[in-house]
Amino acid sequence: MLAADKPERTVIAKERHDDELIHFEDHGTAPLPPAAVEGHVGREGARIWYASYGTGPAVILLHGGLGHSGNWGYQVPALLQSGRRVVLIDSRGHGRSSRDARPYTYELMAADVLAVMDDLSLDKAAFIGWSDGACIALILAMTAPSRVEGVFFFACNMDPSGTLEFVATPRIDRCFARHARDYAELSATPDDFHPFVEAVSLMMRTEPNYQAADLNRIGVPVAIVLGEHDEFIKPEHAEYLARSIPDAQMIYLKGVSHFAPLQRPAEFNAAVLSFLDGLPS
Repeated sequence: MLAADKPERTVIAKERHDDELIHFEDHGTAPLPPAAVEGHVGREGARIWYASYGTGPAVILLHGGLGHSGNWGYQVPALLQSGRRVVLIDSRGHGRSSRDARPYTYELMAADVLAVMDDLSLDKAAFIGWSDGACIALILAMTAPSRVEGVFFFACNMDPSGTLEFVATPRIDRCFARHARDYAELSATPDDFHPFVEAVSLMMRTEPNYQAADLNRIGVPVAIVLGEHDEFIKPEHAEYLARSIPDAQMIYLKGVSHFAPLQRPAEFNAAVLSFLDGLPS
């Protein structure tokens, strides 16, 4: 697709759920079901936690920065019900995964995902990425396309110019408070939340740094997905990504923000399942 071409666009309406994240701050998401397989893989100074659920075509869910795999609590049951195997991975330093002192990079975390796939003897999977997880998934589409069925890329940028100026809101504050509480409960270093936030934030300010020529080489199916009221990502950047990636879809989710999987999960899940159903078999 040429940069001047207009991407295919799908608009999905939604119904009200937890738009202000009041429930999420107080209670988190639905608890994850019992895993069929759960463990850690050691790689490059970190122990990376993962869990696998169900059988069928594999889908890997990659969470956003400062969060953890439990943030997918509303998505896992829907994917299992659709007859898919679901794999969750806590990014290094997040959730149940540890890290060493080296700086965060998206490429390092993408390599961690491949290590988990190898440990599970998983040759290929579709990826659902949220924020930082979306960036990791798209890097895998560029660097390890034989392992990637497709990428549902929700709410992220692929170069620093794609982000809006940060403006604190009560909704963001509620999400941050939940992340702090979960970190203290799950992390092997429960008192290190603030250094963790500083290290992840440094990565977010300076990475990723991919250009249109990099994006144009992607050869797997991709949906670029953005909430109508996203607090962090410029809509024009999302459209640029959809123009730059061959045959990419551009999907806008109405009435939601950067936190659509928590705000209105039924409608978010419908968009995910529609994408997965459209992948080549």
